[in-house]
Amino acid sequence: MPNRASSVGLGQKLSAEIVGTFFVTLTSASVDTLYYTGDQVDFVSRWLTRGFVTAVLIYALSEISGAHLNPVVSLAFAVRKAMQWPLAGLYCAGQVAGGFAAGILLKLVWHDQAVLGASHPGAHWSHLTAAGAEALLTFLVVGVILATADPDAAVGKQAALAVGFAIAACGFFGGPISGASMNPARSLTTQLLFGSYDIMWIYVVGPVAGALAAAFAVFPLLGPPDKGERKAATGK
Repeated sequence: MPNRASSVGLGQKLSAEIVGTFFVTLTSASVDTLYYTGDQVDFVSRWLTRGFVTAVLIYALSEISGAHLNPVVSLAFAVRKAMQWPLAGLYCAGQVAGGFAAGILLKLVWHDQAVLGASHPGAHWSHLTAAGAEALLTFLVVGVILATADPDAAVGKQAALAVGFAIAACGFFGGPISGASMNPARSLTTQLLFGSYDIMWIYVVGPVAGALAAAFAVFPLLGPPDKGERKAATGK
């Protein structure tokens, strides 16, 4: 019987990114909608759900595509030269496609209420503060991803737990400020569909700045990417 991991092609990798980002966006936007409508989702459940679904998808998809599920993760790996820029661009396109598909489904199910699932700053926080929060939160999450991206290290697939916990923790302390998106594919697609054009820049500038800062900041700690990190970045 052939080894599944050794026969993974580009189409499978992109499909994994599309499907994974679809479920990240669908789950995140759904729990936000339920939270703001007061429909049996509390503050803790809201953020644990995001962390759990991310961890599950990393476990399921990491050997296929690396399970980025987020354009700024692909950007960070490309900046570190752990993956080639053309492949990173294709990953980003797939992630955006997955986000749009989830947004369309949300609109069909929730109708006008689905706008509550689009990322937005907290009521008492400025747009600039929200962008700064997105940068800081993304720095933490991407830093954790890069630091645990080595399938041959002792952490192995347990990196999924580290990333999931980091996302949940960021939601607990940063969610009230910016919505703790840290993922342009999750935010921009829903914002475009629901007309939240004035805040879209927050969820591009913040996450991109945070991811770039993380990619450069980990270099003194990790050095250049090794074979293990390259394998973790692109699957097998």
